[in-house]
Amino acid sequence: MQNPISGPINLTTPNPSTNQEFTAALARAMHRPALFPVPAIALKIAFGGFSEEMLGSKKVLPEALLASGFTFDYPHLGGAISALVDAQS
Repeated sequence: MQNPISGPINLTTPNPSTNQEFTAALARAMHRPALFPVPAIALKIAFGGFSEEMLGSKKVLPEALLASGFTFDYPHLGGAISALVDAQS
């Protein structure tokens, strides 16, 4: 690495996405339909307090990586998910 980074690093794409976009990208990569979202109440029943982590939303950017000039192989979620799914096939 040419520009060392210290401190916390957010490992995300530089283009944030919503849960809906993530679900759609995963469905496309797996060649499966994304028929409908899971109701929040179902997650609350199944996962209790952890459901807040699943239902909550934070816009996170990889600011330290961007500032260091890091080049992302997959700057968008769809490409990253497709590569991961293809690697598992």
